[in-house]
Amino acid sequence: MRRIFSAAFMLLFAFSSKAQSPNTNADKPKLVVGIVVDQMRYDYLNKFWDKYEKGGFKRLIQEGFNFRNNHYNYAPTYTGPGHTSVWTGTSPMNHGIIGNDWFDKFSGEMVYCAQDDSVASLGTKTNAGKMSPHRMQTTTLTDQNRLHTQFRGKTIGVSIKDRGAILPAGHTANAAYWFSGGEDGKFISSTYYMEELPKWVQKFNKSGKADSYLKEWDTFLDIETYTESGVDENDFEGGFRGKETATFPYDLKKLSKENGNYNIIPQTPFGDDITLDFALAAIEAEELGKDEDTDILALSFSSTDKVGHNFGVNSKEVEDTYLRLDKNISDLLAYLDKNIGEGEYTVFLTADHAGGHVGGYLNSKKIPTGNLDYGKLQRAFKDFATEQFGDGLIQNVSNDQIFLDYEYMANEELDPEEVETKIEHFLIQQPGVYKVYTRSELQSNNFSNGIGYLIQNGFNQKRSGDIMIVEHPGSGYGRGSTHGSAFNYDTHTPLLFFGAGVPHGETYERSEIIDIAPTMAALMGIEYPNGTSGKPLAIMLDKASE
Repeated sequence: MRRIFSAAFMLLFAFSSKAQSPNTNADKPKLVVGIVVDQMRYDYLNKFWDKYEKGGFKRLIQEGFNFRNNHYNYAPTYTGPGHTSVWTGTSPMNHGIIGNDWFDKFSGEMVYCAQDDSVASLGTKTNAGKMSPHRMQTTTLTDQNRLHTQFRGKTIGVSIKDRGAILPAGHTANAAYWFSGGEDGKFISSTYYMEELPKWVQKFNKSGKADSYLKEWDTFLDIETYTESGVDENDFEGGFRGKETATFPYDLKKLSKENGNYNIIPQTPFGDDITLDFALAAIEAEELGKDEDTDILALSFSSTDKVGHNFGVNSKEVEDTYLRLDKNISDLLAYLDKNIGEGEYTVFLTADHAGGHVGGYLNSKKIPTGNLDYGKLQRAFKDFATEQFGDGLIQNVSNDQIFLDYEYMANEELDPEEVETKIEHFLIQQPGVYKVYTRSELQSNNFSNGIGYLIQNGFNQKRSGDIMIVEHPGSGYGRGSTHGSAFNYDTHTPLLFFGAGVPHGETYERSEIIDIAPTMAALMGIEYPNGTSGKPLAIMLDKASE
C-alpha cells in the first residue's frame, strides 16, 4: 500500500510540476510576426468579410483569437505613437513619442519622431535614411527578446514608412528597412544599424520590383460588386495629379511623373505588395525562425493609411486596398506554413490607429462635425493672448497643443495656472473646440475613463504642451479621411492573435493597445518591456494553458 501511495504521490507531483512549469524553448514560437496595419478600422473586418479569402483575415479569426473591443487608451492617435505603443506596452505618457513630430520646447524647434542627424543614410543619397529610434524612451518587446536570448534572437523591422519600421524594431534591432520613393524606389536603412546594406537588400533593390508596380491599378474584383463602399466618383476624394477624376482605373506609370515618381507606389495597394515582397526576402535571407531562439519580424503595412487619407474610408479605393491586403495576409501565412512550419510561429495583427469618415461627407449627410478652422482659431487665439498677456507668452501652437513660455511668465509675474485657466475659458467658446485640458488639470487629476483618460495617457510631462485642445467629434477635411482624435472611430482597431500558443476564441471584453506587448512577452516567456503599463490578456492566455 505504501508503494502504491508513493507512486500515486509521485505521479501527482509530476503532473503538478508540469502544469506549473514555465515556458520552455519547446513552447516558444520560432518566429513572431507582429503586423501593424496603418489606419485600419475594426469594422473593416466585418464590412468586407464576404469578399475576403479563406486564408487571410478569415483564417486569423477562425483559427486564432479575436479581441472585438480593442481600443487605443490615449490620444493623439497617430502613426508614430501608435506603432510605439503596440511594441512598448505603454502610452506616450511613458514612451515619449507624443506625435509623428512635435515642438521641442528645449531646442525651440519641431522634431520628427525618428529623426537622427547623427547617423547617415544607407541606400540613398538623400537624408531619408538619417533615422533611428533614439527619441523613444522605453524598451520594446523586440528589445526584451534580444536581451532574453543574449542577442541571438534576431529582430528585423520592415515598412514603407521609416517610423513604421524603426520604432517597432526597437533600440537593439539587427536592422530596420523602409521605402525611399522619389527617384530611388528602394528599401533603405541607416548607419544606426549597420555600415552598409546587406547583399540581399542590394539585390532586391536591383531586381526591378519597384518598376513592376508602376502599372495599372484597377479593382481586384468587379467594381460592381463593391457594394460596401460609396460611388466611385464623388466630391470627397483627393485623387492624383494628372487625372481629372478620382476613379478607376489608374495608370500609375503615366501618373508617376506628376506624383513624385516612385512615391506613387505607396499611395496604392501596391505599396503593401512590395512591403510583403521585401519582408519575405528578409525572412529567407536572414534565416528567421530557423533555430531555437525566437526571432521577430516587425511588419507594418502603410499604404492603407495613404489610400485612406487620399480617398476616404468610404471609397472604392479603400475597399480594394483591403481586399488586396487580405490576399497579402493569406500569402504570408501560406509562406510561413511552408518555410517555418504550421504551429511553429505566432502572428498578431492590429493597427496603429483607425480613421474617421470624411468631414465633408458627414456634413452632406447632416451628421454634425463642428469642423475646426485651425487657421482662424490660431489667429483669434493670438489676438486674445497678446491682449491679455502681452506679446511673448506663446512659444508654439501645433498638434492641438499650446506651449507657453515659462521664462516670459516669470519675468511678467504671471501665474501659470491662472494663465491656463483664462486660455481654457477662451478656447472652449470657439467653434469646433469640443474640450480643453490644461497641464495643471492633467498633473493634478487621475482620470479613469472618458476623454480625459485618453488625453492624460497621451500627455508626456516633459515633452507635451501646456494646453490640449480636443476637436469636435467627426472633425475632418472636405476630402480624404484623417485621424488623431480620442473618439471611437480613431481608437477602435482590430486585435488578432494566431499560431503557436494561441487558442481559438473571441471576446467583447475591452482590451487596450498597451496590452499587446505584455501578452506576447508572457506567451514567449520573456520580461515585459521596461515601461509596460498594460496587462497580459488573461482571457486568451488562460484558455491556452487549459
